[in-house]
Amino acid sequence: MNKVLLVDDDVELTTMLSQYLLREGFDVHAVHDGEAGVAEAIGNGNGYSIVILDIMMPRLSGIEALRRIRTTSQVPVLMLTARGDNIDRIVGLDMGADDYVPKPCTPGELLARIRAILRRTEGRGPAPAAPVASGVKQLLAGPLALSPGSRSATWQGQPLELTGTEFSLLEVLARQAGQLVSKQDISLQAFGQPLARFDRRIDVHISSIRQKLGLRGDGQSWIQSVRGRGYQLLLD
Repeated sequence: MNKVLLVDDDVELTTMLSQYLLREGFDVHAVHDGEAGVAEAIGNGNGYSIVILDIMMPRLSGIEALRRIRTTSQVPVLMLTARGDNIDRIVGLDMGADDYVPKPCTPGELLARIRAILRRTEGRGPAPAAPVASGVKQLLAGPLALSPGSRSATWQGQPLELTGTEFSLLEVLARQAGQLVSKQDISLQAFGQPLARFDRRIDVHISSIRQKLGLRGDGQSWIQSVRGRGYQLLLD
């Protein structure tokens, strides 16, 4: 049974969502402020499959809670944001959130997003990504080595820590390294859904991946963009 941590100060909403997710077969625990959410998310032995984290909360904001969680854990995080508040979404994604859902949202929409995240982060535990083990089948693209089974990665021989969404995006580009991949194809292959209009998740996550990879010897990014078309992972 997948264990869900729900962090939101709206007690009525968390009660309703908890009851819905319980009926869908999830084990749900709810807390109502950011500090309690961080303590639960990173606590030894809690073993959460996913954290649902509201941005606007007392004591500690969701953004700060996410930052603290990401210092020690790669547990998948789904952010709840005010509808239309693009800044919070972009900041959250850039700091390592796996996806976001605008509030108010229906339980069905939340459930669909949770299942999509769990599918693409399957095998990723709450601990930070570990180095690639010997003997594990790898996907190689230049200095990048990905192990889809364990969802771990190395870059230039060193462990590369990625969120689940970053791994999914980089895997799509690595499988077609040296080729231009459209944003629509990236969305379909990484997220299993068409790219929505004005959705900048891919751009934000690619920006984060670029920072982790650093620059090539010629000063260019390892991931090249073609405006309005897509992205390309360079091999050398």
